[in-house]
Amino acid sequence: MSDEKSHSLLSGLYDRVISWSGHPRAPQILSGLSFAESSFFPVPPDVMLAPMCVAQPRKSWVFALNCTLSSVAGGLFGYLIGRLAFDSLQPWLIQSAYAGSFEQAMSAFEAWGFWYILLAGFTPIPYKVFTISAGVVGMPVVPFLAGSLVGRGGRFFLVAALLRLLGDDAAARLRVWVDRIGWAVMVIVVLGLVAWYWWGHSS
Repeated sequence: MSDEKSHSLLSGLYDRVISWSGHPRAPQILSGLSFAESSFFPVPPDVMLAPMCVAQPRKSWVFALNCTLSSVAGGLFGYLIGRLAFDSLQPWLIQSAYAGSFEQAMSAFEAWGFWYILLAGFTPIPYKVFTISAGVVGMPVVPFLAGSLVGRGGRFFLVAALLRLLGDDAAARLRVWVDRIGWAVMVIVVLGLVAWYWWGHSS
């Protein structure tokens, strides 16, 4: 599939997901989308979460909690995919667009573990890459779930907070803001860990 066709397909999926925000069963659809995005679906739930928070600001925290719990459950499913079915998925993964990110995630998990899955919840890199990688390397389940809960919850509650404060203006700039904040948080935490490591070994 060409890059142009892939972009067109992804844009179509984004438009479809946004349209779901007005569906009578939008909360249930949001839950399913959050679950699927953590293991196989390409569109992040922020796309649907944003218009729902703008339309019903009083329910923003409920929607964010919905996203968080469903995403963590989906992340556990992705973990199980990596743990139990990686051999059959490996040929597809190596040829997919996620191959480079997956290899980097594998190396980082061995070095950082809990902190890496926590930070993964904020970054624009597809979360499924991290959940499947965690299963492949055999990361302990409890730290995996704890890191997922904090990381994913931090992202979705941040989205809800921005939309409650700024409304439509935030919705229009949501992806740029969330991605930049996510990278900023990642850099700050990594610098903090490096400083802590250096301080501990120099004293």
